[in-house]
Amino acid sequence: MSNALAIAAVTAVLKDLLDSGLIDHAINDALGAGVMVSAGAPDTVSLDDKTAPQLNLFLHQVTPNPAWRNAALPSRDSAGGRISNPPLALDLHYLLTAYGRADLQAEVLLGYALQLLHENPVIPREAIRRALQPEIVDGAILPTIYQSLRSADLAEQVELLRITPSAIGSEEMSRLWSALQARYRPTAAFQVSVVLIESIRPARSALPVLSRGGVEPASGRERGISVFTGKVPPLPTLEAVIPAGGHPVATSGSEVRVDGHHLDGADRHVTLSIAALQLSRSLAIDGGNSNQIRFTVPPDLPAGLYRLSMSLLRPQDDHARTTNQLPLALAPTPVLPPFSAVRDGTTVTLMMDVVPALRPGQSVSLILGDHELSADPVFAPSSRLTFKLHNAPAPGTTHLVRLRVDGFESTIIDRVSTPVSYLDRRITLP
Repeated sequence: MSNALAIAAVTAVLKDLLDSGLIDHAINDALGAGVMVSAGAPDTVSLDDKTAPQLNLFLHQVTPNPAWRNAALPSRDSAGGRISNPPLALDLHYLLTAYGRADLQAEVLLGYALQLLHENPVIPREAIRRALQPEIVDGAILPTIYQSLRSADLAEQVELLRITPSAIGSEEMSRLWSALQARYRPTAAFQVSVVLIESIRPARSALPVLSRGGVEPASGRERGISVFTGKVPPLPTLEAVIPAGGHPVATSGSEVRVDGHHLDGADRHVTLSIAALQLSRSLAIDGGNSNQIRFTVPPDLPAGLYRLSMSLLRPQDDHARTTNQLPLALAPTPVLPPFSAVRDGTTVTLMMDVVPALRPGQSVSLILGDHELSADPVFAPSSRLTFKLHNAPAPGTTHLVRLRVDGFESTIIDRVSTPVSYLDRRITLP
């Protein structure tokens, strides 16, 4: 693949193609004057009659190439790790303009230029190398930009450069030249595709497959691909994560039920991982059956959104299998009554313990009735939080309490009772 210098390298290759082709066709004899080939914006071209006839190459648009746009995607796994370097595939759109200083010079120039592009619809790799790495004559020094283009790796990309004429209507051409604020001259449009720009970054790469299935010891043959019938694949799969009490979130020390199929086996573990805190915990599983397991949430896991998966060794398997991942929200639990509640005029300061402990960087707030209070920041793991309620209601008033950590609130509804009701989690203000 080529690198970020490839766009400029394509323009340099086209400029060399036109320049060399005009020399080979002895264009100077046909015009009676020397010809200059440039690669700038049309508004920078001099219109002075004393200058030589000129061909100008202008890159006016860059668009994604639809055929290569989704190549090597996805480029990252579910954890955000890079697994490939997808190329940036681009089509380059050019305007080729001829400037003449006398009658018919522009037409002659444009005719020869279009003939050169027609005769070279595909630019060979050797022509690209020759244009980007020219031979130095008489001790001449290449401009700095051309020295840099030698490392563009344009000739080494997997796709060759293809030149295709483009049709631009009179209205679009008029708008384009008006935007350029330049005087219109005979112009032809064409497209060059495809330029593949790829960055070189380390990526994860899976090891090659040694065998399809296990190898039979007696014959040394592969077992091959397992074929099964039915709608349910014989692979361990998680289908639902159900916290205790019918709550949508789990709490520290509570039981969580996991439903699925083909969950029986040896060496079973549930893994809880939270990317925001870069934390992962593996829990051994005892009991349960092939369709359901249960585990208890460790009390030291911080609140947040976890990814839950399971690993196990199935019968007749020689390696452990890992299931799919499901989300599990772990909510905080406030310790009531609060550690202290002190009133100073209209301000009440609450000190409250929380389970599990808060980690630095987590956002936490206390919802007192319908008032939301932000906690004082913590700079180390802490289970005690401080809240200040300004313009507090009158002493003796009682309010329901919810604690919110990273967007997940403590449970406040008793979903087991009929009808459902609020849990007795209240604070009476001093």
